[in-house]
Amino acid sequence: MQIPVYLLVLSTIIEVFLLTTIIFIFYRLKKSEDFMLRLKQSQKELLDKLTFNEQIEKELVKSFEQRQRQLALLDSKLEKKLSEARKVLKQLEEASNSPRVLKEIIVKGYKKGESLESLARRTGLSIEEIEWILEQEDV
Repeated sequence: MQIPVYLLVLSTIIEVFLLTTIIFIFYRLKKSEDFMLRLKQSQKELLDKLTFNEQIEKELVKSFEQRQRQLALLDSKLEKKLSEARKVLKQLEEASNSPRVLKEIIVKGYKKGESLESLARRTGLSIEEIEWILEQEDV
């Protein structure tokens, strides 16, 4: 029993074709596997970068919260100092508007050669009031 030659040739061609197809499939599979490995590596790098960014963001938020607390503390201290400064300024204004202080300013200024108009502007009094004070002091 002899197998016809054309069947033998046909089966060989089919075997070669199947072998080539299998080799091609394995080649493509290997390329896909390499691609998946590169993709997995890229994904790992991306996750590492995201983790790093998350840490930096947490540190920034923590730092920002600290700065906000410090600013709130400084703001309260500044408000306290401002309140104290206003009290002192009010006391100074009251002291500078006292008749005795105004009298001293007018007398000393007049003795230094300041004009009546200048003294009036400085003290907020009229020229007549300044003249009256100077007459009272015999200057």
